[in-house]
Amino acid sequence: MDFRDTMQKVYSWACQIGNLGLWIIWLLIHFAVDLWYFALHIACAIESYLISSGILKRYKALDIDKLRYLAIVIESEEAYHIPAVIQLLQWLVDIGVKHVCLYDAEGILKKSKESILGKLNNATLFEEAGESNLLLDHKHITLEFASFPDGKEAVAKAANLLFMKYVKLGGSGKIQEEKIFTEAHMSEALRAVGCKGPEPDLLLVYGPVRCHLGFPAWRIRYTEIVHMGRLKSMRYGSLLKAIYKFTMVRQNYGK
Repeated sequence: MDFRDTMQKVYSWACQIGNLGLWIIWLLIHFAVDLWYFALHIACAIESYLISSGILKRYKALDIDKLRYLAIVIESEEAYHIPAVIQLLQWLVDIGVKHVCLYDAEGILKKSKESILGKLNNATLFEEAGESNLLLDHKHITLEFASFPDGKEAVAKAANLLFMKYVKLGGSGKIQEEKIFTEAHMSEALRAVGCKGPEPDLLLVYGPVRCHLGFPAWRIRYTEIVHMGRLKSMRYGSLLKAIYKFTMVRQNYGK
C-alpha cells in the first residue's frame, strides 16, 4: 500500500466521522426543538386548565363589549368536524360573544349551517337579524357563514358596478377625476352590492397553517389575527385567553 492509498483511506474515514458527527448534532437539535415544543404544549394545557377552572381570576374580568364582531376561520378539512364547531360556538355564547362570522375556504360550514343552527337554540343568521332586543341578550348570538367563492363573487360584482358607473360618465368632464380607484370607491361598491360585511375586531384561525386562508382581505384591514392551532386540540381556556388579551389591547387606527 503506497502513501496515496493511505491518505485516501484516512480522508474517507475522516468524512465518515464528520458525517456521523453532523448527524448526531442534527439529532440533538431536533430533540431539543421537540422537547421545547412538548414543554410549551404542556404549559399551554396547564394554563388553559387553570383559566377554565377559574383559578386565574384575572380572566373573569372580561370586557366582552370591546369585541363587537368575531371571525372564526377553520381549515376546510377540519371544518367537517361539525360537533367541534358547535362546541366552539357554545363556548362563545357562554363567554358572551354576540356576533360571529364562520369561514372556511370551500364552504363546508355554509353547507352545514342548518345543522349548526339547529343545535344552537339561541342563534340567528346575521343577515336575518333585525334591530331587536334579542341581540342584547348575553346568551344570544348571530352567525354569518362565508367562504372563498363569496369573496371572488363580491369583487366581481363590485368591479362591474364601478365599470358601469364610469361607462355612464362617458365623455363628461368628471371622467378624468373618477378614473382613479380608491379604497373608498371599492368599499362603497361592495356595500352597494350587499357584500360589505362588518370588519371583525378579532380573527381566530383554527388549522395547521398560520394565515387567514382566503378570508376577504377588505374586511380585515384593522383586524387582529391569532392562530389557535388545530380544531381538534381546541380548549376553552385558550379561547378565553385569546379574547381576554384582545380586550386588553389598545388599538390605534391612525387618521
